Amino acid sequence: MADSPRTVAELMVHCLEREGVEFVFGIPGEENIHFTDAVVESSIRYILVRHEQAASFMAEIYGRLTGKAGVCSATLGPGAINLLLGVADATTNSTPLVALSAQVGLNRIYKESHQSVDLVPMFAPVTKWSDLVMSAGAVPEMLRKAFKLAQTERPGAVYLAIPEDVEGEIVPEDLVPLLVNVPRGNEPSADQVQRCAEVLVGAQRPVILAGHGAARAEATEALIAFAEKLQIPVATTFNGKGAFPDDHPLALGTVGFMRHDYANFGFDEADVVIAVGYELQEFNPVRINPEGDKQIIHLSRVPAEVDRNYHVTVGIQADLSATLDALGAAVERRFEPRPSLTKIRGLLDAELERGRANDGFPLAPQRIVADIRAACGRDDIVLADTGAVKMWMARLYPTYAPNTCLVSNGLSTMAFALPGAIGAKLAYPDRKVLAVMGDGAFMMHSQELETALREGVDFTVLIWEDDAFGLIEWKMDLELGHHSAVTFTNPDFVAYAESFGAKGRRVEAADQLLPMLQEAMASPGVTVITCPVDYRENTNLTDFLGELTGPF
Repeated sequence: MADSPRTVAELMVHCLEREGVEFVFGIPGEENIHFTDAVVESSIRYILVRHEQAASFMAEIYGRLTGKAGVCSATLGPGAINLLLGVADATTNSTPLVALSAQVGLNRIYKESHQSVDLVPMFAPVTKWSDLVMSAGAVPEMLRKAFKLAQTERPGAVYLAIPEDVEGEIVPEDLVPLLVNVPRGNEPSADQVQRCAEVLVGAQRPVILAGHGAARAEATEALIAFAEKLQIPVATTFNGKGAFPDDHPLALGTVGFMRHDYANFGFDEADVVIAVGYELQEFNPVRINPEGDKQIIHLSRVPAEVDRNYHVTVGIQADLSATLDALGAAVERRFEPRPSLTKIRGLLDAELERGRANDGFPLAPQRIVADIRAACGRDDIVLADTGAVKMWMARLYPTYAPNTCLVSNGLSTMAFALPGAIGAKLAYPDRKVLAVMGDGAFMMHSQELETALREGVDFTVLIWEDDAFGLIEWKMDLELGHHSAVTFTNPDFVAYAESFGAKGRRVEAADQLLPMLQEAMASPGVTVITCPVDYRENTNLTDFLGELTGPF
């Protein structure tokens, strides 16, 4: 690309380069061919996908793992609308993303015309900012603002529409990208730290809830030190998995399951909840504070949302690690060990151990989770798609580092895991990536296998096969006593994967899954493993949890 941008399209790409953008995920259209061509001629790698929705998921996962806004691009009208789901998923999962699309020219945007739809208000409810680029002179400021908003706590998505005639405008020579300023975390207020300390001094049975914000802030080291000093047990949300390692003696596991799960009992007996980077869309606070009578300490970079079951006693809006360090230094107390913690951990460990020893076929979900854990290293990245598979993975899969088990628990969107695996591998090319999903989710974006193979992106796909939308079947059986409109048929997944040029494998016995996973994750290329799953365990689990009573 020329040193000085000549057109708005080239200026936009110069701005993206200044922001440190490495990839743009998308599909070009007639109305943004100049932008696409400028990306290809730049230092940025254009990842051509097979569906714009997949592009938005790739950008989302890239942004979630790196903290830098992932960028997706589409043409106007239907292409832009296809970006909408991943954009909404990114915002509800507090993930930085910048979505760019073409729009009809300003010369006809004011009237009914071909492929014209008002995109800006369509994106507005699911973004931090949605706007139309009206002139060349606005480009540097609008793109800098887009990235600043997307990447600033609480992160989310931003959308900009670029009219076709604006994209081709010639820009003045003095119109250049703006300097990038990175906001720094603020220090906690000493007065608020003291107020939090006073609550903890008077507490009897506090518990910590670590959410997605703790994972984003990389506050694990400070969280461990704080919990150990005061001897307070820690649970995480589904999106916060790994913010506190599951093999730590103070780990309670995750909360977020549809029934009162083991970790919930740790909250039943608590009088103070210390929420670290928790966001209400991750998990309804009524599930941990049904009477609204527990004292809440809210530690985050952003204020707490208003909710009758999340009435904050005291909050600190600051850098999480600095806050935890300051609060730990202000409280000279160690809480007595609670027998309930041992009981809760024992129940979780026993369930996973029973699964590990279960040789039944089709495989029990617990066995699949145990084998996935055995096949993956502590820092490998697993993406657990939405459905019954998410429930089993999120509650049972031991996670030891933040952002190593990714779920969508804001919007709970299906089919993000396969395209998301491409974004994850591009973000961390030296780490192994596994996409875990049901057969329903796999078929929604299976075409992106071609994208991965064409772009040389290596990862493994594990399909839990039950010929149904298993989570909906589970929910119907629980509430209606029967299910309907949830079953379908599948292609031969081995032949299907091989038709793309990927490797295809099928599990025929319980003892085959682990070696297949190990081989696939150690090999270059893309491998798709199909594993039949016995979802009779779904109702067995909810029946057991329904009979489980506390306090422990």
